[in-house]
Amino acid sequence: MSRLATGVLLLKLGVLLLNFRTFPRLKAALMNDLAARVSILVPARDEADNLRRTLPLLLAQGAAEVIVLDDGSADNTAAIAQALGAKVLAGQPLPAGWGGKNWACQQLAQAATGDLLLFTDADVDWERGALAAALAELQRTEADLLSVWPRQHNVMAGERLLTPLLDDLLLCYFPAPIAALPLKDASAAIGQVMLFRRAAYERLGGHAAVRSALMEDMALARALKGLGGKLAVALGAEWLSVRMYRDYPQSVAGLAKMTLPFHRGWRAALPLTLALHVLVYTLPLLRFQPVPLVLALLEGLLVRQLVGRTKAADRAEVLLTPLLPLLAAPVYWQAAQKKVRWKGREYDTAGDEPA
Repeated sequence: MSRLATGVLLLKLGVLLLNFRTFPRLKAALMNDLAARVSILVPARDEADNLRRTLPLLLAQGAAEVIVLDDGSADNTAAIAQALGAKVLAGQPLPAGWGGKNWACQQLAQAATGDLLLFTDADVDWERGALAAALAELQRTEADLLSVWPRQHNVMAGERLLTPLLDDLLLCYFPAPIAALPLKDASAAIGQVMLFRRAAYERLGGHAAVRSALMEDMALARALKGLGGKLAVALGAEWLSVRMYRDYPQSVAGLAKMTLPFHRGWRAALPLTLALHVLVYTLPLLRFQPVPLVLALLEGLLVRQLVGRTKAADRAEVLLTPLLPLLAAPVYWQAAQKKVRWKGREYDTAGDEPA
């Protein structure tokens, strides 16, 4: 088993080292006339607290418009967004067969006037100059879709337990150079920041093309490539950050809704994946196998270095690495159920029609 763990970790480290050299990072750039063609689109459901923090900097990015869609919020999301200066839309009732975020984004796109559509979540912090950096990367790559990974900003102990796994999934399993390949399965994207050329977005049918998908970001990237579109990916570096979840239960619920779609709907793969991670990360601790233990800790440190999470508390998370499969077990359990709940709605775990 030690050889299996060592082999898996060496493969992941190989991909990670390749990404150190090749994964694009947003860089400082001067604002250009493209900004006047950008519609910044924010789907929001009970996001008043986040919008107080994130919306002022979004409004300061220099885009042609910032539109917030209030998706049936129980808080004062709409009032806060309007008071801060954004254009606010009242979301229409969720039709059968649609995921909540997908329907919100479809409505936002229909209301937008820009040639470039920037979908971003309400919890993403945009530093000054971030839009200019993203537009420069879009121009450099000549992409139809640029998806950017914000840096994870974890505060409380509970949110540090599982959220860092998202960076590991990207950087240790997805070699950045394959994003340029004209293959649908060589795709990665994150819905927190997706910058489309409008013509390409409309050509693939917008979010209507992936209306029931829980991982709509990946589905959109694959659909775009299937039509011959060009995908580009980048890390947000110091320009973008996000605090996705506030505690461990919220992390479990958030990750559970995407776990089965990540496995392409194959439920039998869930226990196999969990068992493999126990063998690779947890068993070496129980048996005190130093080689895989050291490699696992090195992986965690390098991932954090690459995404710029280098504070002492961020690096201390690495000590939890051998326990991560056990901490993630509830995620797999929830993902194996037929339904998951998120933001007050119930969804089929395979990404079918919302109940």
